[in-house]
Amino acid sequence: MTTPNGVVESVVNVGTDLLADAVAEQAVPVTRVDWRPPMEHTEADLAIVAADPLRRSANERALDAMLKVTATLVDVVPASEALDLQPGQFLHAGPPITWDRASGPLRGALMGGAALEGLVDDPEKAAALFEAGTSVSLEPCHHRSAVGPMAGVVTPSMWMFVLEDPATGRRTYCSLNEGLGKVLRYGAYAPDVLHRLRWLGNVLGPLLQTAVRRVRDESGPVDVTGILTQMLQMGDEAHNRNRAGTLMLLRDLSPAMVTAGIDAGFSRSDVAESLRFIGGNDHFFLNLAMPACKLALDAARGVEGSTMVVAMARNGTDFGIQVAGTGDEWFTGPAQLADGLFLGEYGPDDANPDIGDSAITETAGIGGFAMATAPAIVRFVGGSVPDALATTRRMHEITLGENPRWSVPVLEFQGVPSGIDVTKVCRTGILPQINTGMAGRIAGVGQVGAGLVTPPAEIFPEALARLAQLTRSRA
Repeated sequence: MTTPNGVVESVVNVGTDLLADAVAEQAVPVTRVDWRPPMEHTEADLAIVAADPLRRSANERALDAMLKVTATLVDVVPASEALDLQPGQFLHAGPPITWDRASGPLRGALMGGAALEGLVDDPEKAAALFEAGTSVSLEPCHHRSAVGPMAGVVTPSMWMFVLEDPATGRRTYCSLNEGLGKVLRYGAYAPDVLHRLRWLGNVLGPLLQTAVRRVRDESGPVDVTGILTQMLQMGDEAHNRNRAGTLMLLRDLSPAMVTAGIDAGFSRSDVAESLRFIGGNDHFFLNLAMPACKLALDAARGVEGSTMVVAMARNGTDFGIQVAGTGDEWFTGPAQLADGLFLGEYGPDDANPDIGDSAITETAGIGGFAMATAPAIVRFVGGSVPDALATTRRMHEITLGENPRWSVPVLEFQGVPSGIDVTKVCRTGILPQINTGMAGRIAGVGQVGAGLVTPPAEIFPEALARLAQLTRSRA
């Protein structure tokens, strides 16, 4: 911009910073526009999808459907009841995979799950069971309206949170959170891991069922979406930081855990141990945040012409996405190694590529997309506070809108970026940011760290190509 006298007042720079830096050195104000060319070989497909007459209204409907959903905690039941899971059937995180391609932590979790179910007397003997594949089966959690953190292994005897959208009656499910470190979801299967899982099944699950049902029947079910709203105002981002959410859940359930629990015959020591376990497990609420996000995103599935991502999930080998306008099809690429902080003496060579269904939180606009709500998260996953703020701002460039229910105080209560748009990712080259834990690459190790990761870039052009193909078929 110049004055009538030809004096330069400011400069707008698009793309490379070389010119901007030179102008700034001359004390001229510079507005920097972060422009990038589209992803390679996507120009033709972007043009086709952009011309689709269904796209705009379809994306509006998909985003609106997601934002309308509220999630309530209505029950806690075994997976055999919630998901009709039969002996020998195992669920796992991420897109479909077979034993021969399974990563170390997924194999470890499956081996531990087989021992938990009594299919083998020693987890080490389970490998032969899965190699034969005659009496066991593997299926993604997402295919049964469920989600699982990290390896995400679910067996029939595991207890599941049951979330429901009161407006539609639709339900989603997730197992109970075991805590951090050497736990099944990180691929550990030592005797203490199995002992904890049996306690979850024999004590905590039934006690939570008693409390959740008492609260539901007397005052209405726990409003999980409401807790998410509050915890984002209190320093959580609902993926790798859930401290406020866990404490609010404990606030809502603890009176009923005591009164209804004692009435139902649970010992005082069982109630005390359960309260102590939840209170000391900052990640306990994650297993409610995840199915709440899935419940919202599933409402957008099947919207013809929509380019909105409805699932991001990893099995430790593959990273997959699903899109509203392409049905249940998975678009997959190699899972990436996270960049972050390691526990103890562990380092990058000890970590497995990214794993888990927990990226459903980012898909819904929280987690890595809401890092600005939780600047303290950088102490757990790496980076800096300015990085956290910049990440949330950057994610707005690849999303369809904002969620007014979930806002970011430090950004003037702007809604979190919501509705990842395949076309915007391909047009800008900006990839979704995910906060994640890191599992050891060798079965049995457990957690080795936490950090930041993005999907493999090629899966978005693959999804775009499929959208373009569907657009052409409708023309």
